[in-house]
Amino acid sequence: MILAHKIQLDPNNAQQTYFAKACGIARFAYNWALAKAKEQYEEDNNKKFNEGQLRKELNSIKRERFPWMLEVTKCAPQLAIKDGLRLAFKNFFEKRAGFPKFKKKGRGDSFSLSNDQFTIIDKTIRIPNLGYARTTEKLRFDGKIMGATISRKADKWFVSIQVEMPEPKPIHDSKSQAIGVDLGVKDLATLSDGTKQEGTKPHKALLSRLRRLNKSLSRKQGAKKDEKKSKNFIRTQKQLSKLHARTSNIRNDETHKLTTTLTQNYGTIGIEDLNVSGMVRNHKLARAVLDMSFFEFRRQLEYKANITGSFIGIADRFFPSSKLCSACGHKKESMTLSVREWICPSCGICHDRDVNAAINLKNYAIEYKNREVS
Repeated sequence: MILAHKIQLDPNNAQQTYFAKACGIARFAYNWALAKAKEQYEEDNNKKFNEGQLRKELNSIKRERFPWMLEVTKCAPQLAIKDGLRLAFKNFFEKRAGFPKFKKKGRGDSFSLSNDQFTIIDKTIRIPNLGYARTTEKLRFDGKIMGATISRKADKWFVSIQVEMPEPKPIHDSKSQAIGVDLGVKDLATLSDGTKQEGTKPHKALLSRLRRLNKSLSRKQGAKKDEKKSKNFIRTQKQLSKLHARTSNIRNDETHKLTTTLTQNYGTIGIEDLNVSGMVRNHKLARAVLDMSFFEFRRQLEYKANITGSFIGIADRFFPSSKLCSACGHKKESMTLSVREWICPSCGICHDRDVNAAINLKNYAIEYKNREVS
């Protein structure tokens, strides 16, 4: 099992300049290789992406045409093609994503290092030709270090270190409790025991500040295309980036805490396969859905369940979790989103819509797990 530990860095000005330069070179190599691959693909649609050939071509010409690439680690351009662009084309050919797009400066700035190009010593990371950069904490995992990725988020730098570890021992057994989780836009999660986790909705809470900064940025010199960016534009842009980072951090903190609690305390967890892409097409719900980060919730829940040994039962998106009476099994034919409580016409029990859905998801997960075991 490979786990990653993301640690904030505390670099000096020279180290920040080196990191920014390495990110720029990685981005240039990615875009250069993508342009070459795009030409080849347009000539022959059946031709697969050959990252090895492109890396060899770049190595043969970089000393003459791009000598500034030698100022940073060789991993920056090489791994941008080998790992980044190769994965983008793999997703494209397997129809999980569209054709790869060119990267832009300031969006997802990062570069990768192979395990022979850095060393972790206590609360420092040593990179050849750069020296020691301080980290804010020690590496949490013990195991074989596989690689690292240095990235920037707003005005802060982070290193994500991948560590290969032995498979953990499950902490749950057949006697562990089961829980159903119904996700929503009002409450982030409603559990089958009746507990409701209200979402923090960070984007909604900070929306007025985001609008004000966006409006201010649009009036600064540099907002128009091909216009030189003024100091005021750059300063406001940094403020906006920090606010977006704060929004993301609040959302991730809430999701991590809830998913950790669920996987630590329950051996069987029932959730629903939500059609998020379809939900965001509704302009009245799109912002609320994205603010809850349903996809990230499921991603965290699944990888943490692999560590703790929890079983995740994922109900099909057409499973009538809200319309099905959890007491007698009667199915209500139609129910609008405005209906929050309903009475079963068969047994007469009054249901809270979300709690009832969570109970049905719990029962589905238990039944599915029993079928898997048998």
